[in-house]
Amino acid sequence: MANKAHTALDEMDDDGKFQRTDAGYHGTIEPGGRFEPEASRYHLYIALGCPWAAGTLAALKYKGLDGATIGYSIVHPTWRRTKPNDPDDQHTGWHFRSPGDDPVSNALGNGSFECDDALIPDTVNGAETIRDLYEMSNDKTGKYSTPVLWCKKEKTIVCNESLEILKIFDTAFNTTDLVEHPERKLFKDEEMKEAEALNEFIYPNVNNGVYRCGFAKSQKAYAEAHTQLFASLDRLETHLHVNRENLGKVFLTGNDFTWIDLRLYMTLVRFDPVYVTYFKTSGNRIRDYPCLLRFLRDCYSIPEVKATTNLKHIKMHYFSSHPTLNTYGIIPESNGPALE
Repeated sequence: MANKAHTALDEMDDDGKFQRTDAGYHGTIEPGGRFEPEASRYHLYIALGCPWAAGTLAALKYKGLDGATIGYSIVHPTWRRTKPNDPDDQHTGWHFRSPGDDPVSNALGNGSFECDDALIPDTVNGAETIRDLYEMSNDKTGKYSTPVLWCKKEKTIVCNESLEILKIFDTAFNTTDLVEHPERKLFKDEEMKEAEALNEFIYPNVNNGVYRCGFAKSQKAYAEAHTQLFASLDRLETHLHVNRENLGKVFLTGNDFTWIDLRLYMTLVRFDPVYVTYFKTSGNRIRDYPCLLRFLRDCYSIPEVKATTNLKHIKMHYFSSHPTLNTYGIIPESNGPALE
């Protein structure tokens, strides 16, 4: 039986804690499998405002898979009603627009949010919303999230789990002539043990921790998430200091940019301009952590990371998409610390 259409705002336990549900599609691309590595067979759907989705686009470009190998589309950052003609269906989510279209408002009709040149409509399926793609795939989960890795041949979703998509982009095309940078490795065997140990607290307390703060529906749930978030940021500040000063390492596990750096970066770059205000992560700002700020800038200096960091879309998404948290869609002016 299909689950009712819902968003992350609905994923709560009885104590008001945010409980992110698992992704529903876990296919992979591999020689001899259902989804084989082929040119022009796959398409990536992303939101530049979403940290998980923007990370997959950064990886796509970092590996040199964008273009003839895998195309991509970029949604408008503002969530809108996905079934506007059905009064019984109040779901809001990602939708497609084209550059130059009329500005859109939030789900309550407030605000005026531009359709800028970063938008890329769906030229593969002609979908109007991300929800359309899930329904084309006979979805039963009811959560229409980005990223979406799509198979054009079978007209279905391959995978919508961001970490798994990073792994696909890192390895699936390396034995073909379809990848420009097979030598760039986001998942390095010799660093995986350390990266996974870091991820054991980075994912729940930082990547997901900001959402646990922002979407909490009880003071207790918020306070717990806030405490764990800043204890983890303090731990990361110390880790990065020791890495650079004692071990000569620029990134979290070495001198090469990897998946764990990418995922932490996508959270940190949103922290000061969005999370401090919107998610009440008010203990400190990233600009107050010298090592985390330097790490942020080191990541941003990578051209493919810079190209997929769009602060306009980031701020517009959060501040315009959840009317229960920001009724009138007012977007703060600050973009956070200078990134270069």
